[in-house]
Amino acid sequence: METPKVHESEYRLCLILWEHEPVKSKDLVRLCQEQMGWKPTTTYTIIKRLAQRGVLKNENTVVTSLVSKDQVQAAEIDEFVEKKFEGSLPAFIAAFTKHQKISKDEIDAVQAMIDRYRRREDND
Repeated sequence: METPKVHESEYRLCLILWEHEPVKSKDLVRLCQEQMGWKPTTTYTIIKRLAQRGVLKNENTVVTSLVSKDQVQAAEIDEFVEKKFEGSLPAFIAAFTKHQKISKDEIDAVQAMIDRYRRREDND
């Protein structure tokens, strides 16, 4: 199943949801008002929109996610790399590292991820 698209304002609501779920819709409305200055109608509209797309569910006034933060972020990254770098991960990494300073610790962390991926591929 493909992860539904989550737009920026919807993502901001999801961040609050993921931190507090399961959460009563009235409490989510209050949190969105406190943290983002949203009116209750805005929050309820976004809850309804996300529920229609299968991102969350609102049953008996309790809101829970159906899609994880990792899933949403991965889908966003995939779409970005596909659109901007013709699907090429090396091209994305080259562009990113050309304009960003990367610490030794970050390089080591990325290398460890690559090593884990290679080991997993070798075992398949």
